[in-house]
Amino acid sequence: MARPRGAKARAPLVVDRLRALYPDARCALDHTNAFELLAATILSAQCTDARVNMVTPTLFAKYPTPADLAHADPAEVEVIIQSTGFFRAKTKSLIGMAQALEDTYGGEVPSDLGDLVTVPGVGRKTGNVVRSVWFGLAGLPVDTHVTRLSRLLKLTNETDPVKIEHDLGAMVPAGEWGLLSLRLIEHGRQVCIARRPRCATCALADICPSAGKV
Repeated sequence: MARPRGAKARAPLVVDRLRALYPDARCALDHTNAFELLAATILSAQCTDARVNMVTPTLFAKYPTPADLAHADPAEVEVIIQSTGFFRAKTKSLIGMAQALEDTYGGEVPSDLGDLVTVPGVGRKTGNVVRSVWFGLAGLPVDTHVTRLSRLLKLTNETDPVKIEHDLGAMVPAGEWGLLSLRLIEHGRQVCIARRPRCATCALADICPSAGKV
């Protein structure tokens, strides 16, 4: 097909093709409730999901609720999460997050993005993960994969995650936001790999302005 001109023409094609490629896309972070997902997402900063999934069983067994984590000894948390990197900062965020949930939200994770971003360690990306994955609400998490692929696909020229979120959100129905993020992440891991993109076998190649040029 002729390569669509402009991001607005390209976006629905990207959404449709990624849906066909990854119909069962899901969050790779293991969790059983909103609190666990929030904690795991905080830990995932600058760390692989696989590594996070290795440490969270121990973390959640020792601190199964926000109340437990809010009163944790930081040194003990640091030992558990050390392998995820930046463990001192992450420990501070985790305990601060748990304290905020206890003090402000009755021990529950809020679903409103405006509330989520007031919680220590939670920015828009993390808040949008919790909203879209756990609560099933509109939320478009922008991580490094989403940033890279949306720019390669010329769906945005921005580099700031918030601006990218707004650009994509303006072209894609709100109900597709979370799944689009998950599918872009999956495609970035399996096909459009940062250092060796597989353009020759990519199902988006004929509509991607960057195909064969990276």
